[in-house]
Amino acid sequence: MMISTHVRLVVLAWSLVAGQVAFAQTFGSIDGEARDVTGAAVAGVTVSATNKGTNAARSAITNDAGAYSFPSLAPGAYTLRAEKPGFKTVVRNEIELQVQLAARVDFELQVGQVSESIEVRADAALLVTDNATVGTVIENKRIVELPLNGRNYLQLVSLAPNVSTGFAGQGQAGARQGGIRAAQTIAVAGQRTNFNHYTLDGVENTDPNFNTFVVLPSIDALEEFKVQTGVYPAEFGREATQINVLTKSGTNQYHGALFEFFRNDKLDATQYAFSALRPSKDPFKWNQYGFTLGGPVWLPKVFNGKDKLFFMANYESYRKRGSTTALYGLASTQIQGGDFSAIANKIYDPNTHVLGPDGKTITATPFPGNIIPQNRISSISKQFLEFYHTPTLPGSINNFVEAQPRPENRDQFILRMDYLESGKSNWTGRYSWGDENSSSPGLNLNGTKLLTNFEQYMGTNTRVLSPTLVTETRFGYTRFYNSVGTLLAGVRNVVDELKIPGLTGGAAVGWGIPTVSIPNYQGIGDGTDGPFVNTNSSLQFLNNTSVTRGKHSFRFGGEIRRDQYNQVGNQYGRGSFSFSTTPTWDPATSSQGDAFASFLLGNVTLTEAAAQIAAVQYRQTSFAVYFDDVWKITPNLTLSLGLRYENTPPWTDQSGNLTTVFYNAYDTTPNVVDHSRYPVFLRQGKGTGDPYAGLKVRWPNIPLVQDGRLGDSLVHRDNNDFAPRIGIAWSPSPKWARWVSASLR
Repeated sequence: MMISTHVRLVVLAWSLVAGQVAFAQTFGSIDGEARDVTGAAVAGVTVSATNKGTNAARSAITNDAGAYSFPSLAPGAYTLRAEKPGFKTVVRNEIELQVQLAARVDFELQVGQVSESIEVRADAALLVTDNATVGTVIENKRIVELPLNGRNYLQLVSLAPNVSTGFAGQGQAGARQGGIRAAQTIAVAGQRTNFNHYTLDGVENTDPNFNTFVVLPSIDALEEFKVQTGVYPAEFGREATQINVLTKSGTNQYHGALFEFFRNDKLDATQYAFSALRPSKDPFKWNQYGFTLGGPVWLPKVFNGKDKLFFMANYESYRKRGSTTALYGLASTQIQGGDFSAIANKIYDPNTHVLGPDGKTITATPFPGNIIPQNRISSISKQFLEFYHTPTLPGSINNFVEAQPRPENRDQFILRMDYLESGKSNWTGRYSWGDENSSSPGLNLNGTKLLTNFEQYMGTNTRVLSPTLVTETRFGYTRFYNSVGTLLAGVRNVVDELKIPGLTGGAAVGWGIPTVSIPNYQGIGDGTDGPFVNTNSSLQFLNNTSVTRGKHSFRFGGEIRRDQYNQVGNQYGRGSFSFSTTPTWDPATSSQGDAFASFLLGNVTLTEAAAQIAAVQYRQTSFAVYFDDVWKITPNLTLSLGLRYENTPPWTDQSGNLTTVFYNAYDTTPNVVDHSRYPVFLRQGKGTGDPYAGLKVRWPNIPLVQDGRLGDSLVHRDNNDFAPRIGIAWSPSPKWARWVSASLR
């Protein structure tokens, strides 16, 4: 049960109106024609569009075809006004423009005086008749009012058709990124969950590691978002699915909310006590609280301060406290001390192995009394027992129970400013910050902890150069830090304390307890995965320009971006040691023995350790350009043509340690003499010295070369990524439309 207290600072709820935003991904547009009662096109009609939330106004003049266009309009409620001497003024109220909606609003002008007006109120949703793009908008009302577990707006993506959610998460993402990002599963149109592309206010909001989102805004800070797949305009690219999100702006009225949502075990029903191990409810506390406030900023009169500057600020905190009941099967106190007299299996001394008279059979002698002498127990194994426990319940299965806390914390803040310089220039800036941390403890100091922090900066300007020419320029910078490590990372160097031969603790980020696997008993130590630490960033600059000529609406632009992807970590950094019954069994019968006895004696069956912690410093500079033409052939038939070109080079490792296996796939002629045709390990760059310089790994049977044949990226660059788009929209009547579209990528 979710209990909420919602204190409204004002009686009115947040308006569905947003101020001017400068992003193609989150803009909408209004186009149409002006005709007289005979159906003839009327040129020279002044059409104005006024945002009801901010009073921001734009104007356009119909051309010889009677067409007008308002590209790059912020979603919100608009009033359209058409006037020309000799005709009555026509006013269209309550035009609700959604994100990326290409709305069509036509005017029929009647002969009369300009002072006479005809007012039309839009009562129905606007029909998309001018392009073949199909998508689903989740508007503010549904975002705020529908119940959301954890107030995560991405759950509403499932309201769009052809979307699957709630399936198992990505395995590697859970282990190597963790947190709410790895838990989010969205598959659109049958695509993988990591084929989604997230943008926030039109700037990049996708982390390059697993293509997860970076910023997850509070639902109180959102205006709406749109899910697109299939064929969409050429200005979009990179992934199969676009999830474009728009934050709210302030308006010319103050609106705000102070809220808290909470759950508590005191409010939950008593659970069924299926055993004496869990006689009562697990403790559980969950609080989400924060505020949202937005409105006008009054500037001095010298700046003509009214309806100029608006702000929106939002903060949300997430605190979850709970625990899970964990059951373990531990070795008894006697066994941990080397006394195996209580078990049926005999423990054989591996030091007494003797080859029998037949020259084939190996025999061994059991430890007297099934007790391992104290001087035979490995000192390293004794140290490992610090990270173990002694049973608290009878038996050898589920003989230790404990409640393990699982704290989760998230904080985030958004500040957005909108400045309406004039009817021809609008500015927007936004700063987002967030932090997430959680821990998942295991048995006695082992477990994992997650640390995440991000910042995102955005700035944009939309400028009307003429009634038929609008350009928008924006930049975005996103910094994302994510670390998944052990509870003891940066706290305690257990590996160096144990003094295991050939193994060192290394950097503090990799500290933790080595993995010890003991069949039939609970193991010791942390898992073999990690640490994994990512410090990523993305800087991008974009421009989109819209031009109206006759019956054509042209849109073109491009993007250049610089991405950094830095990662440290891999598996087996702390070492992994597996024990079995083999060292302490009867070698003549391959029976008896005990894995825990092998552990106490230090007789390892399998050892795995990383030669070194992997570290990469990937860099990439990519760009894309596009061109779109929406051609209104007839009033009810529209042809959309687009072409996008992307150039995304492979990553280059700044550390110079990138290696790969190279072989000539087309060299199928057998030749054992010419070694130059053999497969090799290839290192980036073109070096003249030792190709192993700086590397701890060695490949004794296959040479490592550094001859520059594949450059620094070790992957050839693809310069042929063209993506044409074509779509046809036909509207037999004002009440319905049909689309046919195709894309080649």
